[in-house]
Amino acid sequence: MLRAYYTAYKSKKFLFEGQFGDQYSIRSAQLVFKQSLARAKINKYVGIHSLRHSFATHLLEQGTDISYIQKLLGHEDIKTTLIYAKVGKKDLTMVQSPLDKINFEK
Repeated sequence: MLRAYYTAYKSKKFLFEGQFGDQYSIRSAQLVFKQSLARAKINKYVGIHSLRHSFATHLLEQGTDISYIQKLLGHEDIKTTLIYAKVGKKDLTMVQSPLDKINFEK
């Protein structure tokens, strides 16, 4: 779909350009997002900021270091980024201590 879109519109600066070839306005992006929610029959209220949260969460789940995510999101304080990292207890049980890897039987 993206290839067909690009072939049809030949965007120059942004993949999805606004009416006059520049970036979309914030309001236009919000409206496109709302329309997409309606087409996908998602009735739950979510704002466009949820895309940012999903992006950060997916990066974290794929093993991206939290400090990289912090930089990508432009957060000065790591505590702000950690809000995105709602780590479940099952994830914590998978963390292995480096001490567990020491072989004392040599």
